[in-house]
Formats: sequence, C-alpha cells, structure tokens
Amino acid sequence: MIIVGAGQSGLAAARAVRAAGLTPLVLEAGSRPTGSWSSYYDSLRLFSPAGYSSLPGLPFDGDPRRYPARDEVVGYLARYAEHVGAEIRTDTRVESVEQHGGELVVRTADGAEEPAAGVIAASGSFGSPVLPDLPGLDAFPGEVLHSAGYRNPHALAGKRVVIVGGGNSAVQIAHELHQVARVTLATRSPIAFTPQRRGGFDLHFWLRVTGLDVLPTPWLRRLVTRPLVLDTGTYRQEITSGRLVRREMFTRLAGEEVVWADGSREKVDALVLATGFRPDLGHLRPLGALDATGAPRHQGGVSTTHRGLGYVGLELQRSFSSNTLRGVGRDATHVVGALAAHLGRRGVPVGR
Repeated sequence: MIIVGAGQSGLAAARAVRAAGLTPLVLEAGSRPTGSWSSYYDSLRLFSPAGYSSLPGLPFDGDPRRYPARDEVVGYLARYAEHVGAEIRTDTRVESVEQHGGELVVRTADGAEEPAAGVIAASGSFGSPVLPDLPGLDAFPGEVLHSAGYRNPHALAGKRVVIVGGGNSAVQIAHELHQVARVTLATRSPIAFTPQRRGGFDLHFWLRVTGLDVLPTPWLRRLVTRPLVLDTGTYRQEITSGRLVRREMFTRLAGEEVVWADGSREKVDALVLATGFRPDLGHLRPLGALDATGAPRHQGGVSTTHRGLGYVGLELQRSFSSNTLRGVGRDATHVVGALAAHLGRRGVPVGR
C-alpha cells in the first residue's frame, strides 16, 4: 500500500498498515520524514502538552506537561519514522495517481510508476495555502506573505504590518511581531478565545474526559462555528489593553493603503495572510477523486469515488482531533481497516 506523505499523518498510516498485515511504501516530497513541521515558523509550539501529543506506540519523552517546540516535534517525528520501520523514500514527489483497470498507479516526478493495491493520501495542507480574494491585492506594492512563509519577525522589524486572520497562527504571529513592528490584526469578527487551562488542567484533558475530542464531525460543526484561539491570558490581555490592536477587516486595498471599514485609510508596508490551508491533493485530480473546489470526496477518510483510496490528516475528518498528533492515529486505524477489508474482498492477500 502506498502512502503519500511522511509527516505525522503518513507515519501514523504506515504504522496502521503494518499492523493490518500489509506492506507500506511511503513517498515523501521533502528531504526528511518529518512533513511540514520543519517549515513552520521558528517560535511555534504545540497547542497540546507532550502527554497528549504522541502518535501510537511511541510517547513523547520528557515532561508530559510541557508544550513541545517546533524542533522537538521534528526530532520526535524523525524517531517515529525509525520506530515504524517502513520503507520511506524521501525527495520523491508524487505527481499523479491514476487508475488502470482495477489497479491504482502512482507516478512520481522522476517519471517512475508504482502500482498499488491501495493508496492513502496523507500529504497534509501546508503546500496549499489559502490566498483570500482581497480587492486591490494584485496592485498592492508592499510585501505580501502567507503565514506558510513566515519564519520570524526580523524581516518585518520596524514596518507597519496588517495581519489578516483570527485563528491561533494569526494571533501567535501578531503577538511575536508586535514586539518589533507596528501591527494590527484584521478579522471579520471578534476573536474567540478559550482558556488553555481550566481547573488546573490543560484544555486537552477536558476534551478527552468529556469525549469532545472524538465527537463526530457533524455534531462538532454545530458546536464550533469559528476558530478558537487557545490562550493562557496573554493574548486576550494584549488585545483588551490595546497593546495589540484588532480591527474589523478592511474593505479593500488602494495602492499602498488599506481602507478600513469606517472609511479611514492607512499606509502599510506588509500584509501577513494567516488565512489557513486547503488539503494539498493536486496529485489526485487526474483520478477524479476531488470535487470542483479541490476537496476530496470521502466519508470519514474513505474515498467515495475510488475503492482502495483513503485519506489521513484532513481537518475534521472524523473528529476535532483528526489532523493532530494526538488524534491522527485513530483515523489511520479506521481508514486502513476499511481499505484492508476492501483488498480482502478483492481476493488480494492482506500480507501482500
């Protein structure tokens, strides 16, 4: 079974494939089996404690109460890749997946073709940032940077910066950047903060004991209507005190100026677009597995268009934690189980 991507989702899928008696082959476009974590901004930390952030079979070492930094996660994933013991081919970009008769064929950028009884798309979303349709953006002469390209505040020091977005990344980047630049957060609605700790326990403890962490996606969508920003008190206090300015989203860009909702104008040097990501699944377009927007057609990670095709690591795939270190293993087991059952029905030996 071929797995596209060797980040947290692909590695969890590889372990589940081996546990099902199948042989995984993991194809990774990058140079290391650590997914997009190596490319995130320097100061990023997990939103969940180490004790709630492990993939199946290998706990995070050290204090389980700490919030691991980006490079700690990179190191953990590298160790997990060795722990899984699957064949992982790095620097191998998948260009397309096609169907020939009853078999899927994976084509890579170097022209190679790999036949597969099953394919799991675990390529994440970091390679497909969402760029919002902002009036006047094409003519804006300043710097435009998606959060995917943000590393640290040094390049924007001393500049007038507007950050677009109201999620965790937007608020974290704004908090860091406003120490060295003049920053405004532009959001369409007030930021929804939720405490990182309640009653002496981290939020993720309560998500687990209440069952909200695994609440089925349809119910979850009814409960959560906009992004929630985890806060120890710092972020909310910065905004309520005015040290970090939040304004209603601007209506358009006029040359080097933003035109705010109240009609006022302000010259800005740079825009940081913390506007999220879409699943990076362009390699599945030739297969016809995506809808008109590029989203996969699936039910709980199992393709509804092609037997033998599955997904791991999609946001809200089956629950709140689907695309997180703590939750992706559950989804991987579910998807691999469905695909293994399909292969068995086709008469393909599950040990193949």
